[in-house]
Amino acid sequence: MLADKFVRDELNKFAKYVIQQSRSNLTKGGKNVSKELYNSLGYDLKNTNKGFGLSFQMQDYGKFQDRGVRGNKSSAKAPNSPFRFGTGSGIKGGLTKGIDKWVRRKGIQFRDKRGRFLSYESTAYLITRSIYQKGIKSSMFFTKPFIAAFKRLPDELVEAYAIGLEKQIQVNLNKK
Repeated sequence: MLADKFVRDELNKFAKYVIQQSRSNLTKGGKNVSKELYNSLGYDLKNTNKGFGLSFQMQDYGKFQDRGVRGNKSSAKAPNSPFRFGTGSGIKGGLTKGIDKWVRRKGIQFRDKRGRFLSYESTAYLITRSIYQKGIKSSMFFTKPFIAAFKRLPDELVEAYAIGLEKQIQVNLNKK
């Protein structure tokens, strides 16, 4: 039916807008070092027996970047986050490995009191410890564009469905 085509087109526009804005937010927020999260953003629109199903995909750590993570000692950076360091549910050493790769990629090395550079491992350890204790601030890189697009969606969907239905009626009338 033509109405389905117009609804599908609107849902595709919705998903493409959310992905494009999310990628833009990652870049503007300085959270696009390796481009892994940026490139992993995508969506899947499927026909179901009840209508359409739309799902978004991203790397696992994207949800932590988006919603933030409360620290072990303080939750000031992400007080409303459903995630918290120290619960034992995450991968053991996952944060350390990720921070170590990030520190090397960015070329970050702290200095000691005498001005000598610390090793990448020592720098990564200090950053990891701070993140573990204080948490990760929520960036809302995905949530904000999703909410903004979702607020516009119902009107556009109703309009698209009406246009599709109208065209289907014209096609049916022309057949007779």
